[in-house]
Amino acid sequence: MTDILTNSSTAPRGTTQSNHLLEVRDLSVTFPQPGGAVTAVRGVNYHVDKGEFLGIVGESGSGKSVSSLAVMGLLPSSAKVTGDILFEGKSLLGRSDKELSKLRGEGISIIFQDPLSALTPVYTIGTQIAEALLLHDSKLSKLAANARAVELLKIVGIPNAERRAQAFPHEFSGGMRQRAMIAIAIANNPRLIIADEPTTALDVTIQAQILEVLQKAKELTGAAVVLITHDLGVVAGNADRLAVMYAGRIVETGTVDQVFRAPSMPYTIGLLRSMPNLATAGHTRLVPLEGRPPQLSNLAPGCPFAPRCPVAIDACLTSEPPLTMINDDPLNASACLRVAEIASEKLKRGEIYPIPAPVAAAERANVAPENVMEVSSLKRHFPLSKGSIFKHTIGTVRAVDGVSFEIKAGQTLGLVGESGCGKSTTIMEILELAKPQAGKVIINGRDVATLTAKERRALRQDIQVVFQDPMASLDPRLPVQDIVGEPLTVHGVSAKDRLKKVADVLELVGLDPSMASRYPHEFSGGQRQRIGIARALVTDPKIVVLDEPVSALDVSIQAGVINLLQDLQEKLGLSYLFVAHDLAVVRQIADDVAVMYLGRIVESGPAEQIFDNPQHPYTRALLSAVPVPDPAVERSRTRIILDGDLPSPTEDITGCNFRTRCPLYRLMDEAGQERCRNQDPEERSVNGSEVACHHAERIDLMTPA
Repeated sequence: MTDILTNSSTAPRGTTQSNHLLEVRDLSVTFPQPGGAVTAVRGVNYHVDKGEFLGIVGESGSGKSVSSLAVMGLLPSSAKVTGDILFEGKSLLGRSDKELSKLRGEGISIIFQDPLSALTPVYTIGTQIAEALLLHDSKLSKLAANARAVELLKIVGIPNAERRAQAFPHEFSGGMRQRAMIAIAIANNPRLIIADEPTTALDVTIQAQILEVLQKAKELTGAAVVLITHDLGVVAGNADRLAVMYAGRIVETGTVDQVFRAPSMPYTIGLLRSMPNLATAGHTRLVPLEGRPPQLSNLAPGCPFAPRCPVAIDACLTSEPPLTMINDDPLNASACLRVAEIASEKLKRGEIYPIPAPVAAAERANVAPENVMEVSSLKRHFPLSKGSIFKHTIGTVRAVDGVSFEIKAGQTLGLVGESGCGKSTTIMEILELAKPQAGKVIINGRDVATLTAKERRALRQDIQVVFQDPMASLDPRLPVQDIVGEPLTVHGVSAKDRLKKVADVLELVGLDPSMASRYPHEFSGGQRQRIGIARALVTDPKIVVLDEPVSALDVSIQAGVINLLQDLQEKLGLSYLFVAHDLAVVRQIADDVAVMYLGRIVESGPAEQIFDNPQHPYTRALLSAVPVPDPAVERSRTRIILDGDLPSPTEDITGCNFRTRCPLYRLMDEAGQERCRNQDPEERSVNGSEVACHHAERIDLMTPA
């Protein structure tokens, strides 16, 4: 049974009829623009109760962050806000900046997405935390505030808190900066914490730490939490309720179990189907959510999702559906005209988005299983100098410290690890096609150290690269045909042949050749990445290096790009070196995996072996930190939380360089620990993997009883 969900919260502003901690009533936010007003938030209603954890998810531009800034009163003065926002029964709209400033931090606090831009660079971390305390307690002395700042840094897991409190933001790693932001957010024991994409730019290990700290902060302060994110795996393991936003409004809401087990809005179903799931990745193709969100400045009549919805009917094009209750449950609702059919399984969820067909056997390239790339003992060290006039070396940055791997024709090697482990430096050393500082790089049977300038230019046709940020890697001043054809220009291809090749390769990556005259800003993020892939393929390479090719894309767009890469590999017999920190994506696409830590490969082997039975404690910690978009699975998992951040590659660590964070090291007896402290482990075969660990045979000690 379904009913229209009406807004019963019609009390005038300033009254105290709400029993919720936070209640947002019919909130709309409009920004004036030269080309017409943009309504970024359109009639949003939700509430948060004391101690509750609400997750708000959706694609970029759906209005998630704007709605949270409206709650905080941090929107620009030009924004027109209508509706009402009640906190503890009292309206926040219309309050003076002085009143809101008193409430911020003490009543409601916010954790921003980018902590480096949110922290003041000229003040120490301790000073900034103390400032938050002193603003709300005039009786507190500076000495007491500084002591409390150190205590808060300890609570959020900052090592050497007394010393770190005297450091500046640029001296902290990304994870430590975010923990400092959480310390500021909980300093005055707020009743509500809004976390706006707090883990987006972080590695999975640091993300796990931040989420654990956020849960700890919730328990310590008793605060309710609103977590804004696009990662459904993050909310699956942490939130109580979920609100899904699209085109400025909430289109589905319910408990986490309701939304994940039985989503009733096609958009939510599409988001869940398009996500790589670590538990199932690699066994089935991803289901992309085609199209792009609408422009909010010029919304067409009807349901905003209709142009992308595979089950849209004529009525969807004329009227926008209201939120409709499902089974008389006011907490479970969906904005879809076909919600009754989906809820009753008359319209089966698994059939709304058909699984894309794989490449036909007749279209697949036949390639001999020979090595197209061999890297052995590759090193890249950078001297660390001091002094402006008389420079002297004070240390060495071991960015790449003896890396070895090989890639076979038609295969994908996934190179994974935390930020700063040396992945990008490794691929830059390979792409340079010059004699390495130490070690050997062989491409298509040729040692790059022996190449002449002419041979090096010719070899560059066989190895191309796709970069992480599609917009930053495309020249905004050039049309697509010039961007894609540029490699051919370098290699002396005639203008006529160049135009034909560009048209062919654009069609190959799923773009209309008629788009060749357009500029990068006229394309969506997924389309721009397809342009980058087209540029890489235009020289008919044998090897493509993919440097985080989907990390800058929404999850709905990721699926289409990943499927495209798999199809191109099968059609053209390409070999991929796939660099990523998203292990679910790596499992979806990789045949073999190499795990890097501090410039070295600590475990390598077939993807199935690495993901199903990892033998190195670092690999186990990485895999345990990856969120899975399934609440039941998330609740039953035990995470291995690594202490601290990745050490600096300038540190001279004797013995095993992972022992400072290793959970297995702490479980060993004194003799075992001494071996880790004094002996650098060599790679050796253990249960089908090549592992650099002295105690890999005892890895099961890390498994909880």
